Amino acid sequence: MESDKATFVALVQGICTRPSWPLLLLLFTFLTLLSLQLPSSSVFPVWFLSASLPSPHPPTCSGFFRDVPPRKVVMSIADFGGVGDGKTSNTASFRKAIRYMQRFQNRGGSQLNIPSGTWLTGSFNLTSNFTLFLHRGAVILASQDPKEWPIIEPLPSYGRGRERLGGRHISLIHGNGLSNVVITGQNGTVDGQGKIWWELWWNRTLEHTRGHLLELMNSDNVLISNLTFRNSPFWTIHPVYCSNVLIKGMTILAPLNAPNTDGIDPDSSTNVCIEDNYIESGDDLVAIKSGWDQYGITMARPSTNIIVRRVSGTTPTCSGVGIGSEMSGGISNIKIENLHVWDSAAGVRIKSDKGRGGYITNVSISDIRMERVKIPIRFSRGSNDHPDDGWDPQAVPRFKDILFSNVVSVNSTKAPVLEGIEGSSFEGLCFKNITLLGVALSPTWHCEYVSGFATEVLPVPCHELQNNTDSSWCSR
Repeated sequence: MESDKATFVALVQGICTRPSWPLLLLLFTFLTLLSLQLPSSSVFPVWFLSASLPSPHPPTCSGFFRDVPPRKVVMSIADFGGVGDGKTSNTASFRKAIRYMQRFQNRGGSQLNIPSGTWLTGSFNLTSNFTLFLHRGAVILASQDPKEWPIIEPLPSYGRGRERLGGRHISLIHGNGLSNVVITGQNGTVDGQGKIWWELWWNRTLEHTRGHLLELMNSDNVLISNLTFRNSPFWTIHPVYCSNVLIKGMTILAPLNAPNTDGIDPDSSTNVCIEDNYIESGDDLVAIKSGWDQYGITMARPSTNIIVRRVSGTTPTCSGVGIGSEMSGGISNIKIENLHVWDSAAGVRIKSDKGRGGYITNVSISDIRMERVKIPIRFSRGSNDHPDDGWDPQAVPRFKDILFSNVVSVNSTKAPVLEGIEGSSFEGLCFKNITLLGVALSPTWHCEYVSGFATEVLPVPCHELQNNTDSSWCSR
């Protein structure tokens, strides 16, 4: 073992001074073989997982957002009586500002600047052809008075509030039926002060479903970038029934025990680019959704053409990227790549159940790095989570052409857990070049009601994934 360590040091020194792909390949092979000799508690060097040759032109999907011209009218929240002392309520000022700027929707557009300071406010709606710009040092601070988060109708693809029957609290920043909306700045902050909402949830005294920090509905051509969102009461950023959405360069933070504080949840939306974001959350970093049971099936608004790229972060209870469990309208054409997750319950998780119906198809998940993730890859079922008694137990989802490739995980607790659904169909499930090092408790894959193909996978996958007739999707 001492000679192994000496060889390892020599390899590292050679790579650091003369980087080359053959040496990187040799080092990866050496580490893989060495891992078989190390106890499962050994910690592999995290820097190795992060080491890559930077691309001068990293791929981007930012073209989903169509550039907008400079806004004709630019004003400050202070022009509408706003006071940035962190104590004075600015709810009336924000709502007055938006009402004024609505008149420029078709006259060159408008921009509302938020200067440095702390601007306390209840919820407010946006308008079309509009930019909300937070200067450096600016904080939009959410009111802790639930009355300043009015109750609105439930989403038609959910049929009720996600947590409670009936309506739901509006998001802090909200919009419906908008186009050409930009929410950006110089790393200003939107703080939802979610603790009072989390306590209502913990204490089981919540009357209506909590509001998001930002929700846009039925909107097109949206840019959300270069800001910090923190302490959302519920899911943080929720584009629903939207198209051409770019969410880029965001920092999203919540305490790791804060309930249901998902980072970014594209829902029944098309052409969504989620790129270069850092997220710490008490739930999924990114969750792709499309409606809930019979309501989602009836509305049939799928999530499609969604790219999640260069997202990093941690969530102790959930996953780096989740697909579902609300997926009843269908989910297709999803690309997830260059994901970095640590100290989390799962890396990538596909969640569904009887009653959901719908489909998940044409999903590519590649170049995933994980450290200390309990279950790196997971398919789960059995949430027993339905909106009401009208769900159909015969409505089972369909899964087709799901590819995992180039995945490395260090110090996981378990090998992948793939729990399919009895009566549902899996076609084209493929695993290529998957390396799970230092699996502590269970190196054996757990598979139920799934089938597919696997190649270059360590530890050896379950027999359900050794069906060579199912390899056409892999070869593409």
